[in-house]
Amino acid sequence: MSERRADGSAGDADYGTIGTGYADYRRPDPRIAEVISRALGDARTVVNVGAGAGSYESEALRVTAVEPSASMRAQRPAHLPPAVDAVAERLPFADGEFDAAMTTFSVHQWSDLGAGLREMRRVARGPVVVLTCDPALVRDFWLYEYAPLVLDTEARRYPAVRDVTEALGGTVAVQPVPIPADCTDGFNEAYYARPERLLDPGARQACSAWSFVDAALAEQYTDRLRRDLVSGAWDEHHGALRGQPRFNGSLVLIRALPA
Repeated sequence: MSERRADGSAGDADYGTIGTGYADYRRPDPRIAEVISRALGDARTVVNVGAGAGSYESEALRVTAVEPSASMRAQRPAHLPPAVDAVAERLPFADGEFDAAMTTFSVHQWSDLGAGLREMRRVARGPVVVLTCDPALVRDFWLYEYAPLVLDTEARRYPAVRDVTEALGGTVAVQPVPIPADCTDGFNEAYYARPERLLDPGARQACSAWSFVDAALAEQYTDRLRRDLVSGAWDEHHGALRGQPRFNGSLVLIRALPA
C-alpha cells in the first residue's frame, strides 16, 4: 500500500518540499511530446497517472490526470483540468474506461510498481505508454563523474525495463528516445550539452534524485563541476557534446498493447 506524505506525495520523494518551482524547470519538450503522441495512436480519452504539473498532456485529447501531491496539483496551468487526487496503485476508474493510459517520469515514485501498472492496464482499452529511464544506462552519463551518488540513486529508483514490460504483458515495444540539445524538460540528461545549467539549485531540485543526497555532499559535487567548467577540464573531456544535436541516453518509451 502506498504511503502518502503531508501534501499527499506517494513513494519516496516529498514533492511538498522539492516540487516548488518544478513547472518552471520541467516544461514538456515538444519533440518528446511527439514521441508520446505517436505512441498513444488514435486514442481520444487518456488517463495520465502521476501527472504532476501536467507535462505532456495533449490539449487535443480528453485527458484525466491523476496526481497525489497537492503541491504538484497546484502547479497545473489554468487551461488544464484539475487532477484527481489518487495513487497509481488504486485508480478510481472502471475497467476499460479510457482509450489509453500514460505516465511520464513517474513509475520510479510508486511504492508498488506492479500494482500501478496493472491498474493502468485495467482501465485502458488500448495502449499503455510509459516514459521512463533505463537504470542500466543511467550511469553512462558524464554526470556520474561528478555526482555518483545522485545517479546511483536514479539507477536504484528506476525500475528495470524488463520489470515494466513483464508487469504490463501483451505486445510490448521499447523505444529509445533521443534527447535534444535544447530540451526544455530539465531532467539530468537534458543538460548533456549545457552543464552550466546544473549549477542552478532550482534545476537540481527539479530532479528528485538530488534530494536523496546530503546537501553538503551535493554542494561538493556542484563545486567540482563549477571548477572544471571554469578551468576548461569539462570541455576538454566532454566539449564535443555541446555541438551534438541529440543525445541517446537512458530515456526510453515503453508501449504495451493488450494481449
